[in-house]
Amino acid sequence: MRFVENVATEKPLSVIGLGTWQFGSKEWGYGGSYDDAEAGRIVKRARELGVTVFDTAEVYGFGRSETILGKALEASGGTEGIVVASKIFPVFPIAPVVTSRGVGSAQRLGVKSIDLYQVHQANPVVPDSTIMKGMRSLRDVGVIRDVGVSNYSLDRWQLAEKDYGSVVLSNQVQFNLLQRKPLASMLPWAQSSGHIVIAYSPLAQGLLSGKYTSANRPTNGVRSANPLFLPENLDALAPLLKIVREIADVHGATSSQIGLAWVIHQPNVVAIPGASSVEQLESNVAAADIRLTDEEYSRLTTAAEKFHPVTGLKAIPKIVASRWKH
Repeated sequence: MRFVENVATEKPLSVIGLGTWQFGSKEWGYGGSYDDAEAGRIVKRARELGVTVFDTAEVYGFGRSETILGKALEASGGTEGIVVASKIFPVFPIAPVVTSRGVGSAQRLGVKSIDLYQVHQANPVVPDSTIMKGMRSLRDVGVIRDVGVSNYSLDRWQLAEKDYGSVVLSNQVQFNLLQRKPLASMLPWAQSSGHIVIAYSPLAQGLLSGKYTSANRPTNGVRSANPLFLPENLDALAPLLKIVREIADVHGATSSQIGLAWVIHQPNVVAIPGASSVEQLESNVAAADIRLTDEEYSRLTTAAEKFHPVTGLKAIPKIVASRWKH
């Protein structure tokens, strides 16, 4: 396993972590047996492979993800050397609410201190000065260690850090071959200042695996509502996936592994793919050992830039019609 360099943290950050949105969340369609057994096996195997970053949130399964993750970590040896990350969903996030919710997450996780506590979304009304007051209180009493944000613009991330009065270590954003916005300014700033970009959906919800086509579309609630999985978008993605497969063949890898290798090619990035099985987890973690050449990285990026999917308002009636067919 590789670890993030040039970032001062108490515990090492593996470049491949584990996202646990699917723990306890019915919309992924995995069922109770996954929560009760497979989730624990995934966490245990992740630790054996050197994964140190485990990310969850209070909104995932309305707290069940935190509970499942906490129990799995405890059963597999506790949290020594592990970065437990969670997120507060900022509904009415005045300082007392922030402190109360932080304590609640720590209790569900079964930890004395959450290693990285993140603001899940930027609140359009409540300023970060109010939210960060609650974060400081949690830090001062030891309920949390580091603070992060999620889905923040670079400007708001920087302002949040000013309001916090200390380092806001990370920003968790959607970052993959199809969502490359962090490359423009956010990632260069993080690299120059010792911050971290945490990439969620690093495989675009599995789209970059090559598993899905216009004739084999996903049926679970999360993916079927994503416009990228519309038949015309899946067809338009074929040239990029062809190049991904070609590079995968060179490395003796899978398409998913190349997609992850592209994300962590840059310094100061942690990718947090989910896993539906131990086998998928093992495949994800193995991507940390793949070193793309600069030519391969550029070839993938150039091909991705040519993909122009139907999204936004134009996609809504198509999604509705497509889901009706299923």
